Amino acid sequence: MNNFVMKKIFLFVFLMFLGQTFAQTEGYAKNNDLSQTYYRTFGKGEPLLIINGGPGMNSNGFEDMAKTLSENQETIIYDQRGTGKSKLSKLNSKTISMKLMADDIESLRKHLKIKKWNILGHSFGGMLASYYATIYPESINKLVLSSSGGVDLTLLKSPNLIEAGLSKAEKDSLDYWNAKIEKGDTSHKARLGRGRAMAPAYVYDQKFVPVIAERLTQGNSKINGLLWADMQKMNFDCKAKLKNFNNPVLVIQGKEDIISNEIGELAQKTLPNSKLILLEHSKHYGWLDAREKFFSDINSFLKS
Repeated sequence: MNNFVMKKIFLFVFLMFLGQTFAQTEGYAKNNDLSQTYYRTFGKGEPLLIINGGPGMNSNGFEDMAKTLSENQETIIYDQRGTGKSKLSKLNSKTISMKLMADDIESLRKHLKIKKWNILGHSFGGMLASYYATIYPESINKLVLSSSGGVDLTLLKSPNLIEAGLSKAEKDSLDYWNAKIEKGDTSHKARLGRGRAMAPAYVYDQKFVPVIAERLTQGNSKINGLLWADMQKMNFDCKAKLKNFNNPVLVIQGKEDIISNEIGELAQKTLPNSKLILLEHSKHYGWLDAREKFFSDINSFLKS
C-alpha cells in the first residue's frame, strides 16, 4: 500500500474520530406552559448541562466550552426561554421568571430521559443553577459554579468591578454608548461600541476583547430586566436550602473576576461539600484566560 493511500486512510479515520468527538444532536423540549426549549448535545457519556450567562443571552457563546468538555462526557447547551431558537409567544413578567426557567431545565432533563445530570452554570447561569438545586436537588449529581453571580443578591450590593476594570478612556466610551442606547439607539453599531468599551473588564488576555464585545451585543435587555426584577421581588436567596445540598460542588472563578472573590467564598461557605478554586491571571471567562487549568480542574472534579 503506497504512502498516498495510507495518508488518505489516516485522514478519513481522523475526520471520523472528530465527527464522533463533536457529534451533535439538536431538538426541542416542550415546557409546562407549551413554550419550547431548543437544545444541542455533544459527545457521549455522563450528561453535563451547561447553563450560560446573561440573563437574556442565547447559548451560542458556549459551544466551544461544550465541545471541549464533550471529549470526556456528553454535554448539553440550550437557549433559555425567550432567547435564540427557543419558542416563547410573549415576553412579560408572567412568561419570564426564575421559577419558569428552573422548570424548563427540569422539563429538558425529562425530555432527554436523564435520571441525574451534572450541572455547570456560568455567571447568571450559576445563579440559575443554584436556584434549580434548591427546587430539584434530586435531579443533580455534581454542580459546578463558574464565575457565578452568587447564591443570593450580594452582587447588587458589591462594588462595580466592571467599571473598576476599565481605563478612563474605556469608561468615557462606555458612558457615551450607554447614553446613545438609553436615547433609543439599539443598532448593532451602538451595542458593539458598548461591548468594546466593557469587554476589557471581562478578560485578562486582551486578545479576547473582540470575541467578548460581540457576545455582549447579543443580550435581550427586556429579558434581562424582567429576570432581575423577578429576583429582587422574590428576594433571591438560596443559602438556607443549599446548606442542605450535600452533593459535590466546585466553585471556580478568576482571581481578577468582575464577580468578587467574596461572592465565590460565600458560595463555598454555604455549600457543605464544596471547594473553591481561584484562577490566576483570569477574569470572568476562565476557559479563555486560563483554558488548560479551567478545563483540567472541571474534568478532574467531574471524574472524581
